[in-house]
Amino acid sequence: MPSPAHGKPTKAAGRPRPGRNARAATDAASAGAFALPVSTAPTEARSATELPSGGAWQYEPKWDGFRCLAFKSGEEVDLRAKSGKPLGRFFPEVTALLRRLNAPQFVLDGELVIEVDGRLSFDALQMRLHPAASRVEKLAQQTPARLILFDMLVDAKGAILTDKPLPIRRAALEAFAAKNAVPDKLELSPFTLDRQEAERWLTSWEAGATDGVVAKRRDGPYECGERAMVKVKRLKTADCVVGGFRYESDSNEVGSLLLGLYDSDGTLNHVGFTATISDKERPALTRRLEALLEPPGFTGKAPGGPSRWSTERSGEWEPVRPELVVEVRFDHVSSRRFRHGTKLMRWRPDKDPRQCTYEQIEPR
Repeated sequence: MPSPAHGKPTKAAGRPRPGRNARAATDAASAGAFALPVSTAPTEARSATELPSGGAWQYEPKWDGFRCLAFKSGEEVDLRAKSGKPLGRFFPEVTALLRRLNAPQFVLDGELVIEVDGRLSFDALQMRLHPAASRVEKLAQQTPARLILFDMLVDAKGAILTDKPLPIRRAALEAFAAKNAVPDKLELSPFTLDRQEAERWLTSWEAGATDGVVAKRRDGPYECGERAMVKVKRLKTADCVVGGFRYESDSNEVGSLLLGLYDSDGTLNHVGFTATISDKERPALTRRLEALLEPPGFTGKAPGGPSRWSTERSGEWEPVRPELVVEVRFDHVSSRRFRHGTKLMRWRPDKDPRQCTYEQIEPR
């Protein structure tokens, strides 16, 4: 089941923007229990290759979880994904925790995460998106989620803060956390005003715990549905064996390379792909790959059928002898696979394919 936490709010749907007009948001919410409507869109981030500098910015870890707005009014609690879809039924333990808090009302912005074996697990989050309530309840007991807080839209007294600058919202959030935080269940995300420290987070923050760093303007309001933040992802590289390739749709030239890594048994497993091949390189690379055509390509886990990143020929792939090594840049690993497509950095003719092992992408 696709994650509802990764959709993009549709502005055409008429979502209120309380960061620009708090009174309008209050009026829109008057028919419901919460100080802001549950359709309120969280502020979003635009991608960048480096962090912005200057005293106007605050830096925070980018957690690897499901973005979540948490609403409370009395006994009523609602969790909403970035897409606007409800999350409460998938995280009953978080809903119950927020309901028990002494704070009578609030709207919080944060990230739902699940820790497995001492590390945050995106796979565990996705497993929660199950239609059976009994399954969800079982997982909630086995791998309970926690909510990491990093902004506040409405405080415990019902004051709407979206028009306030970040330092005021952060102070309100810290005051809230001082009274309501619960270790390993409801926690406050750290921040820094030091860009150099934020740069260190990109390379040395607890491995796997975060997805990068987010920069927020300290002088700006909470801009609902707007890409008002800047995000820089932690990027790493790995040397991978080319175990196969796919042709471009309606073309006789290579469209993507299928990447493999060897496990401890010497089995070559498919771990992802890269499609960032320049048009100039494509003809010669196609001839080079076709000269290596030979099954099986991968001796372990092989590429599956149709995928979202290819089109008409997405189920077809060509196996090659595992002789070519390419260095790729990736952002995250899930279930020993690259979660997204990778970027081709360079060819590594100096590298023995057997040196391309899982150790490169596993936590140390």
